[in-house]
Amino acid sequence: MGIDIYRGQDPLEMPRYSIADAARFLSIPLATVRSWTWGRSYPSIQGARRFPPLIQADKDGLSFLNLVELHVLRALRETHAVKVKSVRIALNYAENELGIKRLLLREELLTGGGDLFIECYGHLLTLSRHGQLALKELLKRYLQRIDRDDARIPIRLYPLVTGLDDERHVVIDPRVAFGKPTLKGTGIRTSMIVTRIDAGESIAGIAADYDIAPVLVTSALLYEKAA
Repeated sequence: MGIDIYRGQDPLEMPRYSIADAARFLSIPLATVRSWTWGRSYPSIQGARRFPPLIQADKDGLSFLNLVELHVLRALRETHAVKVKSVRIALNYAENELGIKRLLLREELLTGGGDLFIECYGHLLTLSRHGQLALKELLKRYLQRIDRDDARIPIRLYPLVTGLDDERHVVIDPRVAFGKPTLKGTGIRTSMIVTRIDAGESIAGIAADYDIAPVLVTSALLYEKAA
């Protein structure tokens, strides 16, 4: 019997990422990640008020599934400067009217449930027909960067890499390198590539040392630069 390095915990749900980690790995502003996961207080005419989080996260840290939710939530916010209040209402609609909990983790965003969700979302934002189609295509682009197991649970995430957005060279897998970003199929941390480059090594030399294509080294550099 192998050693249970997770001590009975689900590696997908383990609180292993800090707010700063999530912001850097996904290229989302730190304050935004904090608000979406932990909420925040803000002043109003009626006095101090509370902005509830959009994502359920452990105070001890964020899980891999939280990273996936942040990744998809970024897609919902990227095309249009929408109000978070509208996102919250639409997510509540998905749960209360469609019976879909934690929609940001679900494949329904690409199927019939997704159409209804986007219809509601578009109505709230008064999006045009072409705006709704653009949002659906953007969601598709982000959701295709998530690998799922046979039960359709997210198990790997391929964050966007500036300049190589269609490639899936960098991966976040909770079972590889303790969930840190690595080059796909290698277990090599992207941060290690940058460390070696900063130490004066060449792209070609690093690629030869690891027996990988130079484009993978370049992808790690682009990803870390954007992070």
